Order: sequence, then C-alpha cells, then structure tokens
Amino acid sequence: MNERAAPSPFASKYGPWAVVAGASEGLGAAFAAALAARGLHLLLLARREAHLLAVADRLRATAKVEVRTAMCDLARPDLPDALAAWTADIDVGLAVYNAAYAPVGDLASQSVNDLLHVVDVNVRGPLVFARTLAPKMVERGRGGVVLMSSLAGYQGAPRIATYAASKAFNIVLGESLWRELRPHGVDVVVPTAGAIRTPGYAAAAGRDAPGTLDADVVANMALDALGRGPVVVPGAVNRVARFVLSRLLPRRTAIDIFARSTKELS
Repeated sequence: MNERAAPSPFASKYGPWAVVAGASEGLGAAFAAALAARGLHLLLLARREAHLLAVADRLRATAKVEVRTAMCDLARPDLPDALAAWTADIDVGLAVYNAAYAPVGDLASQSVNDLLHVVDVNVRGPLVFARTLAPKMVERGRGGVVLMSSLAGYQGAPRIATYAASKAFNIVLGESLWRELRPHGVDVVVPTAGAIRTPGYAAAAGRDAPGTLDADVVANMALDALGRGPVVVPGAVNRVARFVLSRLLPRRTAIDIFARSTKELS
C-alpha cells in the first residue's frame, strides 16, 4: 500500500494553500512554480485570464498540487469581499502580493487616473490583501505574508515617482506587520528587488541593468527569507547598491543615480 509522503517543513508551516496575486507571468508565475514545488496548493489571481490559465495549466501538468484561478483586477473596489469569497473553503497559510502597476514618465505628464491606479493596485491592494488573509493565520498560529517591494522604494525615483512611493509604503507596511504578526506565529517578509528578467521589464528597459536576476531566483530567495525578515534584498549586487545608496551617499546623490537608471525606461 502506498503511503502519502509527509509534507515538507515549508508546507507544514505555510500550507496547505497559498494565494499569489499578480501570477500571470514573470515573477508571479515564478512564485507559483516555486510554491508548487514546495507542495502548496495554489489560488492564483491576475487580470489577464489567458496568461493566468496558461500558468495554471503548466503547473497542473508538472506538480502534484491543486491549482485554482480567479481573474481579478486588484484595483476592484470590492476586493475584500472577493478575496473572502475565493478563500472561504480553503486553509490559506501563505499570501504573496506580487501585483504592481508602474507607469513610466514625469508625474506632471501622466493622467490622474493612471496615478490613482498605482495607488489602488500597489497601496490599497496589498493593504486589503494582508488585512483579509492574515486574521485566519493569526487564529491558527502559523502562516506567512510576502509583500513584494523594490529598491526604488528607498529613495526618490524620477519618472517612476508614484510607483517608487508605493513601494516605500510596502516596505514600511511589511516591517510593521512583521512585528505585529510575529508573536502569533505568522512570518512577514518584504523582498526589495532590483531589476528582474520578466517580460514587463524587458519591454520597459530593453536590456539588463547591473544586478538583474532571473525571476525564479528572486522568488526562491524571497520564500527562503520567511522567518528571517522583515526585509530581504535578493542578489549580492543589489545588496551592495542598497548599502551604498542608503548609507554612504547623500540622499540627493542617491536620487540622481536613480534618475540616470530610469531615464531610459519606456
């Protein structure tokens, strides 16, 4: 008689289900694959249905986990109710908020609607996500929350100003939740990533920046950092860059350096 294998320590701590927001390609798809490989069932959320279903089909074909999907604009005003409904019959032990909206250009040239959409997806979204999913983790005494952020959140980043400000919000929110939830057995980590090889980054930048990492590397480093938060900077080059920009250089100089790195974005 075949016996079912015991769950891994990771699955025992953060399973049986994970929710990944922004899972249709790139880093979100890499998070989904990494979690499936670690034995967690998945609820994948994203706006682009065809991309989302393709990710789910690949995982169902290669991993022995259940995969559910929900087409979802994370800016929707009823997000709290929708999340509660989608997760009502599953035991969510890990919540990964990877979704982000990042229009490029000087703030004065961008539409107010575009800027407010950044706030809805990048600020309101993770706030609602954590508030909706964390309480049940607290009740059961275990779980984890991953809030993706960026090196852009540590100082001004011209031409992606609203995006950078939203990522600063996520850093502070995640650090705060790390301290609030830790006594209840719930781990929080905020990965502050540099450039990642994703279709979106390739379209915006055209070429790799120093320290660019593959999406699967970032996803696994973020998951491995759970329990060792509150913040992780994936990649040695990015850790050095963060130290130099935030500790050694005057803030004005750090902003000027970031401006040179974002001037070619489209």
